[in-house]
Amino acid sequence: MGLTRLPARIYSIVAASVTVLAMPAQAQQHDAQLWTQVNVNLPVTKQVKVTLEQIARFSDRQDGLFQTEYGVLLGLRVAEGIELAAGYRRVGAHNGNTGANENRLRQQVVGTFGRVTTRFRLDERFNPRGNEIGVRIRPLLRYNHPLRATGLALFASHESFILPNSTAWGQRSGYERMRNILGITVPLGRVMAADIGYLNQFRPARAAARAQMDHALSLQLTINLRDALSTSVND
Repeated sequence: MGLTRLPARIYSIVAASVTVLAMPAQAQQHDAQLWTQVNVNLPVTKQVKVTLEQIARFSDRQDGLFQTEYGVLLGLRVAEGIELAAGYRRVGAHNGNTGANENRLRQQVVGTFGRVTTRFRLDERFNPRGNEIGVRIRPLLRYNHPLRATGLALFASHESFILPNSTAWGQRSGYERMRNILGITVPLGRVMAADIGYLNQFRPARAAARAQMDHALSLQLTINLRDALSTSVND
């Protein structure tokens, strides 16, 4: 299939990635990483589900395992293709990661419209180094292009991180990062699917910090006990 047949949304995601990759290498720090995630969706009723999440991230620059996350989300389907969810996540810093362990609350709206999935998430960060609550806004757009009726699909996603407030413990307001992923969804039976892809994360230079670009192999396993397969946007 030629590129001319891909939707316009894919062009915008790819163009953003190419623009970032074209920036002068000497102005950035680069890091090779591995991101792993397991999500388990548990049905409560036809409209309500609980999602359990576990994340482990590894970094070359940060001496191996640098971040773990454990979370839970309670989701409510309010209309066809529309889900509201709220939950908690515990974030741990390890090895070369100089951040503190954080508690986070999150609220999100997920909309699925055919091959396009959107997510609007709001995070509240509670850091032991200060009393202020750091707020993050995280809009996400994902396009899924099915290759077979059995669930095999290509996907592309873009997520932005916007910080509306600053805190004494280190959060600075403004556009904080972008995260782009290109990959493939592989079904693993009726209740499991794996997202395998290349993840590019770019943090622009802010204050005295240099720009940072992360190149990661992203591996995400979703165990969906409610439906045979579904798009995962839990990260």
